[in-house]
Order: sequence, then C-alpha cells, then structure tokens
Amino acid sequence: MSADSLLSLLNGVKRTGHGKWLAKCPSHEDRTASLAIRELDDGRILLHCFAGCDVHEVVGSVGLRIDDLFPPREDDKLFKKGERRPFPAADVLRAIAFESTLVIVAAADLLAGNPFNDTDRARLVLAVSRIQAALTAGGIS
Repeated sequence: MSADSLLSLLNGVKRTGHGKWLAKCPSHEDRTASLAIRELDDGRILLHCFAGCDVHEVVGSVGLRIDDLFPPREDDKLFKKGERRPFPAADVLRAIAFESTLVIVAAADLLAGNPFNDTDRARLVLAVSRIQAALTAGGIS
C-alpha cells in the first residue's frame, strides 16, 4: 500500500514535509490532527498517534492490517501474499534425493538393455516433474 492510499482513508490530512503528513486519528474523536504519517524511501509507512492510540487500533479503524504498511519483500514475490514457503528446505532436498534415485535406477535399467513399459515411462516423467517442482518450491529455477 502506498502512503497516498492510506491518506485517502483519513480526514484532515496536511503535508508537513517530504513523505510526512499529519491527519486526524481515525481511532479516537480527534478535533485536531494528532496522527503523524511518514513514508520511508523503501515504501514502509510509519504511524504515530500523539494522543496515545495503538498503531493496531489506528489501522484497524480504517479497515487495514499492520502488514499493509509494509511493501512486499523481494523473496515474497514467489508466493501469494501471506503464504509461507510450502515446504522446509530439508523436505525439498529429501524429495529431490528420492526422485533422483528413481531416475538413476531407471537409467541403469535402460543401460542394461531393459526397455521401459508405459508404467515405467510414466513414473520416470513424474520423477522429473517432481524434481522440477521441488526446485521451484526451493526458489531455484
């Protein structure tokens, strides 16, 4: 969320400097502007109510959450907002190791002159797709 988006939800907004504003705090009855808003160069938005309102109360009163005040991190772009990496790295490595072993066994059978049947071929294709999916889940393309 940008500071402009937040400011559009507030009343009595006054610019006080570059990336700085005062507004009426939405979480209490405010006659004069007591909420300081500051947008940092990295996109983070800082709030401070001089009347003592908690930042959670302030953002909640305009229908936002604390994480709306922070831009997404670069590594979060691989995943949906709020979604964590679906698998721990150790599990990803175990899955790759297992599927790689299956590929090695299939290669050894093929080198020994044993042809693949449709079931073997389908399982080998599945192993390769699982290795690719594990690499993607681990953030490796």
